[in-house]
Amino acid sequence: MKVVVLGCGTMGSIHAAAFSRMPDVTLAAVCDIDGERAERLASKLGTVRYASFEEMMNAVEADVVSIALPTPLHKPYVLKAAALGKHVICEKPIAASPEDAEEMIAACRANGVRLFIGHVVRFFPEYADMSSRIEAGAIGTVGVAHAKRIGSHPGDATPWYADQEASGGVMMDLMIHDIDYMRSLFGDVKSVYALNRTGPSLDYALVTLRFHHHNAIVHLEAHWGYPGPFTTAAEFAGTSGVLRYDSSASNSLQIRRAQATASEKKVAVPSSPSYRDPYYLELAHFIGCIRSGAEPIVTEEDAKKAVEVARAAIKSAATGQVIRLDAAEVNGEER
Repeated sequence: MKVVVLGCGTMGSIHAAAFSRMPDVTLAAVCDIDGERAERLASKLGTVRYASFEEMMNAVEADVVSIALPTPLHKPYVLKAAALGKHVICEKPIAASPEDAEEMIAACRANGVRLFIGHVVRFFPEYADMSSRIEAGAIGTVGVAHAKRIGSHPGDATPWYADQEASGGVMMDLMIHDIDYMRSLFGDVKSVYALNRTGPSLDYALVTLRFHHHNAIVHLEAHWGYPGPFTTAAEFAGTSGVLRYDSSASNSLQIRRAQATASEKKVAVPSSPSYRDPYYLELAHFIGCIRSGAEPIVTEEDAKKAVEVARAAIKSAATGQVIRLDAAEVNGEER
């Protein structure tokens, strides 16, 4: 299977490197308007580079286009790839709005191609382990959860992130990881309430989600501009115990269970197991779904729903109001 990568920045480089070492996959080309950046990546991975999407697609018989461009460019290039009959792997978020996401999904279906969105957190071993333990009832029925994702401001190095209209800010670009992950556990969101503080090199958000499933409440924290190392953490409180994960702790996953035996009190998971690179796992899974026709772990509808929740959070922060998604007002419209 031949894959081309559009965008040679951080995520494009990760995608290209993963495809270059994947069995039965050929990294046929990379493309970026920055010719020097594309040339560096192409030389490193032993492929060819192009400066325009159209030039690349005219020259290469690709099966899959992997899109790692800024969010405002996701929709136009997904539509272009779909029109050419190519399967598409696109970085998150799927689009800037649920309406754009729906148009992209419809275009891919109309052209008979698959669309996959890179919500990679579900492929991190730590998060997959938490999911399996929660689903197995290790801490009973979860009523409350908290997750955080904090790091430096990407706009300091890549200016488009600092443009709230382009990136959607910390809630759309960073917190959306945890929105998708919590939806994978608890299903549809009933209501959203958000607070957001922004400034030069600062974007901090607190969001409370209430789910239909057991009326669970989830608190999400995201911070661009944190002066320390990039950190993620999650905590789940259930009817029979608590499950915790913190990327900064030496023991990355812990369970504290009511009346647990000593051997059950702590389960450790490697914090960054190189032999289980989550980006490789994610992309290999998508390639496998194209070959087999199977449904992916993260569907395009999941990706659209995550954008809907993120947009509701942005609206809540701007208005100070709780946004209810049953009768929704997302992007100012009844839904």
